[in-house]
Amino acid sequence: MSQQKSEATDNQRRQFLKTIGVAGGAVAIAAVAGEAVADVAEETSTEVKSSQGYRETDHVRAYYDSARI
Repeated sequence: MSQQKSEATDNQRRQFLKTIGVAGGAVAIAAVAGEAVADVAEETSTEVKSSQGYRETDHVRAYYDSARI
């Protein structure tokens, strides 16, 4: 009887260690992916800051004239 309990406990421990290993790998992948997303967001925000802002072009003026603004 004790041999069966010992094998069951050993299997539970092995399964637990496998789960920890898989979870650790998933956390590492998520961390790397998170850094990549942050890098892309930083590049995008830099591009937005360097824009020239609002410009009143001919087609905008034409709309204003038609809307009487």
